[in-house]
Amino acid sequence: MGKYTLAIHGGAGTITRTMLTQEVENDYKNALNLALIAGNDILKKGGIAADAVEAAVKVMEDSPLFNAGKGAVYSSEGTHEMECSIMCGKTLQAGAVAGIKLIKNPIALARKVLYDENFVYISGEGAEKYAQKYKLEFVENSYFDTPHRYEQWQAVKDTDLVLLDHDADNLVNDGKGGDYKFGTAGAVAMDSYGNLAAATSTGGLTNKKFGRLGDSSMIGGGTYANNKTCAISCTGYGEYFIRSVVAHDISCLMEYKGLSLKQACEYVVKDKLVKIGGEGGLCAVDSLGNIELCFNSEGMYRGQISSDDMKFHVAIYES
Repeated sequence: MGKYTLAIHGGAGTITRTMLTQEVENDYKNALNLALIAGNDILKKGGIAADAVEAAVKVMEDSPLFNAGKGAVYSSEGTHEMECSIMCGKTLQAGAVAGIKLIKNPIALARKVLYDENFVYISGEGAEKYAQKYKLEFVENSYFDTPHRYEQWQAVKDTDLVLLDHDADNLVNDGKGGDYKFGTAGAVAMDSYGNLAAATSTGGLTNKKFGRLGDSSMIGGGTYANNKTCAISCTGYGEYFIRSVVAHDISCLMEYKGLSLKQACEYVVKDKLVKIGGEGGLCAVDSLGNIELCFNSEGMYRGQISSDDMKFHVAIYES
């Protein structure tokens, strides 16, 4: 069996050692390890990359620690509205969904769309009606409620403020770290057949209005995979990632300019994004199985494993 690799992220932002208690830090690392285990279990048995990234993201969607699925933030209307996408590097097929309120694991729906030649991107009630065809698990919107996210929403409820996780000056540090990061769950993988895949899922921004969408469900913005180059999953202030078409831009720099994965990621994340005020990061893998976990913020919840050493590596802070 050939080499395989898997990398994940669970959000980036102003995350420092002084902002997380040891208990909460351990909780995040344990959750990241569980996501890696889920994806790795598939890859080590010869499974495909798309299955692995879906499995890893599902674990993070099921955790209240990440702003995706169970831990999704509140919109201005006091509901949870999620979005996500997944892409296969071999076929360039992609599936994306947005405005999801009642599906336990939005990434599972995006995966169904990926295999449907009639669609790439569906949203709202129509997307949930589509999910019924596949008997995906539905829940009440209140399933996604968590006390911490509710406190965040209360801080900006009935205002025009949209809570960006880096707005630390406006919030009280409660040791949970959730107020200071861009919350997104993402994964990239190369399977033993040399095929790439990427997946990204998020609950968006606290107190978001007017059906606001970020980059997580936008193919080329927050998610992209192409066997010729790389697989990318982004996390950050979505508007900047959309404007910069970050995920696709990195692939293009590799394909047309001949940059390595590391060179392309660092140029886009640490130069181009910074110049326009964009903060965040990404996890990436190239067609050789090289991994990059690149960010321009003070921290990013992240992890990786490969068949080279079969060791789980997780980290939070910049160094």
